[in-house]
Amino acid sequence: MKNDILPDLFTLAAIFEGMEDGVLSHDLDHIILNCNPAAETIFGYTASELLGKSIFTIIPEDLQQEQQAIFKRVMAGEKLAHLHSIRRNKENRHFPVSLTLSPIRDDDGLVIGASHIMRNITSERETAEKRGMLAAIVENSDDAIISKTLDGIITTWNGGAEKIFGYQENETIGRHISILIPLDRLNEENLIIENIKNGNKVDHFQTIRLHKDGSAIDISLTVSPVKDQYGKIIGASKVARDITAARKAEIAIRHQAEKLQILNTIGKVISEKLDTESILQKVTDATTQITGAAFGAFFYNTITNDDEAFKLYTLSGSAREAFEGFGMLRNTAVFHSTFSGEGVLRADDITKDPRYGQNAPHVGMPKEYLPVVSYLAVPVISSSGDVIGGLFFGHPQAGVFQQEHEDLVVSLASQAAVALDNSRLFTEVKELSQKKDEFIALASHELKTPLTSMSGFLQLLDRRVIDANKPFVEKAINQVKKLNTLINDLFDISKIQSGKLQFYFEEFDLTMLIKETLEAIGEAHSSHNIYFDETLEIFLEGDKMRLEQVLINLITNAVKYSPESDKIEISVQKVGAEVIVSVRDYGMGINKENINHIFSQFYRAKGINRSITGLGLGLYITKEIIERHGGRIWVESEPWVGSTFSFALPVKTKGNMYTEYHENGEERL
Repeated sequence: MKNDILPDLFTLAAIFEGMEDGVLSHDLDHIILNCNPAAETIFGYTASELLGKSIFTIIPEDLQQEQQAIFKRVMAGEKLAHLHSIRRNKENRHFPVSLTLSPIRDDDGLVIGASHIMRNITSERETAEKRGMLAAIVENSDDAIISKTLDGIITTWNGGAEKIFGYQENETIGRHISILIPLDRLNEENLIIENIKNGNKVDHFQTIRLHKDGSAIDISLTVSPVKDQYGKIIGASKVARDITAARKAEIAIRHQAEKLQILNTIGKVISEKLDTESILQKVTDATTQITGAAFGAFFYNTITNDDEAFKLYTLSGSAREAFEGFGMLRNTAVFHSTFSGEGVLRADDITKDPRYGQNAPHVGMPKEYLPVVSYLAVPVISSSGDVIGGLFFGHPQAGVFQQEHEDLVVSLASQAAVALDNSRLFTEVKELSQKKDEFIALASHELKTPLTSMSGFLQLLDRRVIDANKPFVEKAINQVKKLNTLINDLFDISKIQSGKLQFYFEEFDLTMLIKETLEAIGEAHSSHNIYFDETLEIFLEGDKMRLEQVLINLITNAVKYSPESDKIEISVQKVGAEVIVSVRDYGMGINKENINHIFSQFYRAKGINRSITGLGLGLYITKEIIERHGGRIWVESEPWVGSTFSFALPVKTKGNMYTEYHENGEERL
């Protein structure tokens, strides 16, 4: 009998030693008699430290009285399973346990002690707490948090999902996720599930889903795989955030940025443009786009012999043919407030306005008129207070135009009014300038003939006059020469303005031209010493006569504006593909204000002695001649130190020179 029992004893001992749960037994006096290795691990005591100790060694003091009551029940023969309590280890650290207490009986069935089977459930308790916390977070989240199987069947549904999609939990559990997906986006679900099956997370995927009422919702999706305890993917967790408000804000910001860009662009364009038609078309196009109008138009405020009428000038969003059959618009009740300058008229539905259709002697609106319900009209008023015209916008739907549209159009209308005023002034100045050029051309031509005759008669008189009167004749001849120079300048100006200034290009020695020029004017300007280095020999292509005119002008100016000095220097140097000629004086110089305008037509430097004569044409003509040779001219000066006028001409072959100027449309022989 004993041998039959031994294997069972060994088996029980092996089980006792190998259990993961801690096992303790004690007698009726609560003295510990046995413990397994798991109990040693749980409590941090060795077996020798536990055996012989009271079971209350491992029970916190505040629970010992409660435990005694439980022990009485066990000693009475009752088995207590899965009790939750607290125990303490050797270091007096408390931790939760799951207990099963059983009575130990002798061969006669009498209770002689109790066994404790214990499991440390700290990690389970923490896991449960975390699970509870996560459940609270999920349930109270504003985001929709949904879980589903790999087949797309919804398994969980939180309060956020109810708010966003409108379905209650009992309406969605067990149903397919496709109830939330628009038909044209069902393929997205297949792609998402494919990623989940491969263990990939889908992060911040922006798309559209459906509310219970069928309306579309802009959402951002994050979908993650759900795994079981073995790491196998069994489903997906989906977090959906409603981004409808954010998307609307984003669209509004983008539209606002587009409007600002249009405003900046149109503001720049109309400030730079001086052409009326171009300004009005830009303004009409821009305001039509900004307001979202189906069409926009600008009508000029014109007056006919019969009545006030308005002329269509620019149109956007509709073909001009749509207006061709209407003739001139009349000053009807609806249009009156705009063209009289009373203010802006904006209507959600103009057909309900009592002024609509008041076109006496006609009744109602012509059938051919474009369908207009939403209506916006803004007067364009000049700086003088006159109503130039009006910007009109229409749309077949009601309530299209808002206060922001009105404000934007009013702003652009004021800018357009300034630009139109500038355009009108520019046109007037241009017309006056044209008349001035015509007068100069006529006057210089008409003066040329009598002046030539006068010069001839004076030269004959100079040969026959007696010695006493000869100085007077010479002075008269000099004055005629000055007058002839002025007339020649005016004549050149008229040719420049009309594009008929002729050039005769030939190859010549620039150094020799300067020498010849100095010889020709030297006697007339004996008060100054003119220094020129003649060693450099440079050949170029150009109009020799015109360039001589440039040299004469620069040298005579140097003499004229340096009365206190007697020194003038002329230099020539070749720099790369250019030849640079400089004329330097040590006279009164030019201040910065005058330098900016010194080459302008009819400009004379401020602060210059009025006894120094001139029309302010010489440097303008000089600049034109140099630039039409493909060159450039500039001045460096300091008041009462002197000035250096320099010009640069390209060194080119004759063939290249001809080709360049011919292509530029210059008249030349």
